[in-house]
Amino acid sequence: MPCTVLIVDDHAGFRSAARMLLEAEGYDVVAESATGTDALEAAARLRPTLVLLDIGLPDIDGIEVAGLLTANGHSPVVVLTSSRDSSDYRPLIERSGARGFIPKAELCGEKIAALAA
Repeated sequence: MPCTVLIVDDHAGFRSAARMLLEAEGYDVVAESATGTDALEAAARLRPTLVLLDIGLPDIDGIEVAGLLTANGHSPVVVLTSSRDSSDYRPLIERSGARGFIPKAELCGEKIAALAA
């Protein structure tokens, strides 16, 4: 069964590029969300196996969304992303419940697969 993915980012261009990249590598992108609130609703409804989650969202930041998504035992794998370096967020990422962090410029299926395993 392919990995189902929810992409969460407030920039439509990044969501589109991430979708094309992930689908080309065999991932099944089931939805895109532009806000943390929409992401939480989509994750509850669609139950993706992986959520690619931007840290900087307009309503609820991605760190908080990650914590909410991973609060129970049936949560998706959450991979955080940002255009900024992980060193800006390291302590927050470690406490967020996310599996890891990939800078947007380095996004690729191989890095996601390594974190999702």
